Amino acid sequence: MVEPVAELNKPLSLQTAEILDKKISQLVLPPKTALKISKKDVRSTLKASTVDGVFATVFESATGGVLLGNFLLQLGASSVQIGIFSAIPMVVNLLQPLGACIADRTTSRHWYNLGIFGVSRLLWLVLAVAIVWGSQHADPHQLLQWTLVTVVAASVLGAFANSNWFSWMAAVVPHRLRGRYFGFRNSATSLVTLLGVPLMGLFVSAWGTDPILGYGVVLLVGVLAGIISLGYQFLMVDVNPQAYKKDAPGDRLTQKKANLITDFVPSVLKDSNFLMFLLYFSVWTFAVNLCAPFFNIYLLKDLSLDVSLVTIYSSLSSGANLLLLMFWGKLADRWGNRPLLIAVGLAVALTPLLWLGTGNYPFAVWVWLPLLHLLGGTTLGAIALCTNNIQMEIAPLDQPSTYFAIAAAVSGVAGGLGTTAGGFLAELPGMSLEALFALSAAVRLVGLLPLVWVREPRSLSIGSIVPNFVFSQLQRLTAND
Repeated sequence: MVEPVAELNKPLSLQTAEILDKKISQLVLPPKTALKISKKDVRSTLKASTVDGVFATVFESATGGVLLGNFLLQLGASSVQIGIFSAIPMVVNLLQPLGACIADRTTSRHWYNLGIFGVSRLLWLVLAVAIVWGSQHADPHQLLQWTLVTVVAASVLGAFANSNWFSWMAAVVPHRLRGRYFGFRNSATSLVTLLGVPLMGLFVSAWGTDPILGYGVVLLVGVLAGIISLGYQFLMVDVNPQAYKKDAPGDRLTQKKANLITDFVPSVLKDSNFLMFLLYFSVWTFAVNLCAPFFNIYLLKDLSLDVSLVTIYSSLSSGANLLLLMFWGKLADRWGNRPLLIAVGLAVALTPLLWLGTGNYPFAVWVWLPLLHLLGGTTLGAIALCTNNIQMEIAPLDQPSTYFAIAAAVSGVAGGLGTTAGGFLAELPGMSLEALFALSAAVRLVGLLPLVWVREPRSLSIGSIVPNFVFSQLQRLTAND
């Protein structure tokens, strides 16, 4: 995290050429960047990264989300077990600091990324073959165990490489283009989800009496797409982590001198801005994941909706994400990420309350639930984009992997605790998923508070955004007159 691959290649490459060529041709890399990357290499890297993201989204859609949730329900998994499955990829993020230390000691971001993610995706291939081969003969409990082993092993491997990929992108994506580029890239991946996930859901639903076998076939296609995505990374410019240690040992976005920092952990403890971000990120992630895995379970189990309909809802969310991500990216470049995280976060915090009272009746199924998914795609896309970008802004250039890894580890544990707690709470006598949604909304509002004290370079204050926006609109109207 699924699409007609052949149909997507042509329009994506054309869009990439039209948008990125125009932007990058006017761009000069910041002088503090340690690497000397030509505009041609930047351009080809961003194009390849976009296509890489497209195929990776096919893989992620097949190995998670509503399709994996429906597969687990078909195997007889309970809410607690589904909560644990959802928690595993987040809890193993505790290993990200170790993975960052290893990655920062290598001489190639590309080959480290390829080795880790290559093995991780091949593990899913083994599970896919096992599902297809033994769907009619294997015990569902045994398949559930195999799935658990695969999720754990693949998640552990991914934890060792995620911060490496994030650091790779931070190095090759020009500073002034981050909001627009990642907005465009995320729009492309949302297009894949919009088109592909419903097709996958329809395929599984139409398989007949053996949806488990149908998921196995879908998983095979997803793994193939995941392997293709790794192939596109050969077209991206490689980054040697040692270059930063040689060329920019003291160049930090936090404006601290490197000779005052002799040990990394004390440096993190002294970085009050980063610690405040960690507090926000952890509480927010806990609150979101308290109910996030159970929205689809609520639709599939409590409301007894067909998986094909639920995947269509997911595609609506992706469609809204697709339409507005470029808009969010431009706003993030203009105003900063922190103001958007606060403003949009308020809408995301209140969204679970809008799920209360929904049911399996025509207005809810055909009007209200689609509107909720459109709202979720619009707002959560902005949160994901700005969360990634603000980490790039506040992390130091000489140790980006480690900062990203610590943020991922802390938020991963918080998210894992959230999904696990949500699963146990949902099983309590007298507790419903709707009550869990309301609890999540309350904790989300609390989680936004630390963000008020986070400082982001180049970010406008919330109080100045509205006057600036009004003034710019008045200037535009005056110019038109």
